[in-house]
Amino acid sequence: MVTQPNEASLGEFNPWLRVSSLIETAGKLLGLNDGMIKRIITPERILEVAVPVRMDSGNVEMYTGWRIQHDTSRGPGKGGIRFHQSVNTDEIAALSADMSIKCAVVNIPYGGAKGGVRVDPTTLSRGELERLTRRYAFSIGPMIGPDRDIPAPDINTDAQVMSWIMDTVSMMHGHNISGVVTGKPLAIGGTLGHAGATSLGVTICTAAILQRMGRLSNEQRVIIQGYGKVGAPLVKLMSDRGMKVVGVADVKGAIHVPGGVNPHVLAKHFAEAGTVVGYPGADLVDSDQFWTIPSDIAVPAALGGVITDKIAETMAASIMIEAANGPTTGEGAAVLSSRNIPVVPDVLANAGGVVASYFEWAQDLQGFMWESELFQQRLEKTMHEAFNHVWNRQKELKVNLRDTAIAVGVERIAEATEVRGLFP
Repeated sequence: MVTQPNEASLGEFNPWLRVSSLIETAGKLLGLNDGMIKRIITPERILEVAVPVRMDSGNVEMYTGWRIQHDTSRGPGKGGIRFHQSVNTDEIAALSADMSIKCAVVNIPYGGAKGGVRVDPTTLSRGELERLTRRYAFSIGPMIGPDRDIPAPDINTDAQVMSWIMDTVSMMHGHNISGVVTGKPLAIGGTLGHAGATSLGVTICTAAILQRMGRLSNEQRVIIQGYGKVGAPLVKLMSDRGMKVVGVADVKGAIHVPGGVNPHVLAKHFAEAGTVVGYPGADLVDSDQFWTIPSDIAVPAALGGVITDKIAETMAASIMIEAANGPTTGEGAAVLSSRNIPVVPDVLANAGGVVASYFEWAQDLQGFMWESELFQQRLEKTMHEAFNHVWNRQKELKVNLRDTAIAVGVERIAEATEVRGLFP
């Protein structure tokens, strides 16, 4: 095993060890030599920066930030920026590698990158958040750009944060650089279809696997963990396709609605209460028992590492769609496989977001905005082609969908690495 960016304590879930192991397994499955496997696993650049921020009180607080470029053999780095108190090197390195594979799986001309700051943004005022964002953007500025590395929103970051990053980098260079980030507001080069694109991609993959398995959408009960930027749109998108969302969980609790939630009523309730708990007519469910709710499809759409072996053993659903990044541990994946529960992995299922980012970037470079209909048409085409390729490749490789998707990504990265050669 190639040395990971940072050793975690024994017994802890280490996302970097997980993703590097998946790449190594895929490389061996494809018959790649050890040198190529090591090149694909090892991140190209790891930047750790100090982020001093002047608080409203006048005091200066210190935070730590990262930007990691995992692989740029297929194009500029691409990946979100998250602000969260749990952010560390292993997490960002793992997510950057996920992005390399994800971009290759959906066959867009990007490599993988990721960034973040270890901070609880809920403790910051708007002014403090802006100053933190701008200082972080200044520190990673030399690494990012439309032809180098293009950040996007992730956990606790949004279009406003992207606006501040774009403005900071533009001021550093003395001219407007709209293509340095994606997920921006329309007013400064955003695109009509970016919002909800990840959720749409998850829905497309869900419909695709149901069709392949001969199941009818209107007979499926769905549970969704997470009611944020991905989970909330999923409730409506899946309901619109005839599926019945019978369980929803957020950080404050979980609910079970056997008859299915009304997406509009849930959205209104959440806007007023700040949680899904208390939805009219719902049964309150212990968060530990959420995955045992009688259902057909389980969708983790929150943080990583939540589907452990214990959760996998008790999961009631017979299909899982990974809307979150890295939601399943290695042990959890092994249990799901042993139970013959097919999993559409994150590098395929939630790739709608990065496909949308690619479209926005292309529009920024062209200086031409696409119509929303064209955007959605191209997104659906890209996701369907990616799903079909992984599904068909699965038959050739004779492994599960996760291992197949990783293999497809690794194979394409290896091809780009091989044809480019080694400098010097």
